[in-house]
Amino acid sequence: MYKFISGILLLGVLGLSSCQSPQPPQSQKQSEIIRSDFKKYYDPYRFEGSFVLYNPQKDQYTFYNKDQFNSEFTPASTFKICNSLIGLETGVIPDENFVLPWDGVKRFNPDWNKDHNLKTAYQNSVVWYYQELARRVGEKEMKKWIDTIQFGNRDISGGIDHFWLNGGMRITPKQQIDFLKRLHDNQLPFSQRTVDKVKDIMIAKDTLGYVLRAKTGWGQQDQKEIGWYVGYVEKNKEVYYFANCVQTTEEPNKELLNARKEIVYAILKDLGIVENW
Repeated sequence: MYKFISGILLLGVLGLSSCQSPQPPQSQKQSEIIRSDFKKYYDPYRFEGSFVLYNPQKDQYTFYNKDQFNSEFTPASTFKICNSLIGLETGVIPDENFVLPWDGVKRFNPDWNKDHNLKTAYQNSVVWYYQELARRVGEKEMKKWIDTIQFGNRDISGGIDHFWLNGGMRITPKQQIDFLKRLHDNQLPFSQRTVDKVKDIMIAKDTLGYVLRAKTGWGQQDQKEIGWYVGYVEKNKEVYYFANCVQTTEEPNKELLNARKEIVYAILKDLGIVENW
């Protein structure tokens, strides 16, 4: 079992700078752009919601519905990024190819009803795999790591295998962006091996023009369906972080589940960050 990182190793990890985001000039002041017209991307799906993009090259935020920037929502499956990091770092799973056998319980998503390794479980957002992973990490160890990395509100009440689904954990779009930035910049207290493996399984699209790393999430809170798509785009040595959070009272279906990503794609095209998918 992995022992807690020593102060020396922690400083070494935090000191890594070769892959850090470009830093804006010290004289440059943080700025923001409000794009109320992005509502047009949410209206066809009858969503409420918000979008934020952070451009570290300009130290600039672009917002749709900035009022939700500090609002707390269930992280749902966006927690799988964190869960993967902790599972690998503690040694509960040795690598991304570690297989957990399907328990034989048929679930609504047919892609879940088979054996999975960490990589396929992440790609298919297999809830049962990550629930078993969390159980193997254990409540004490999980709480220690979540406190250390300051993930969301740090509340793991509601059960070791449910706290990010329908338990006490909450996270804001601001915190999502902050966590992604620390991950990209190698400023989280995990070994480089762990971080590299998680960054690898996060890849949703890799083209000649850019690399997209991201995670979806879907959960329930306050009698609403909460959907996430969070991640970052690397393009020509630049990086752009985004968090899209949607809310609806409609039951989730294939259209709604795809919409959280489609909204992000449309906005990134609008902003000129990507040309096509």
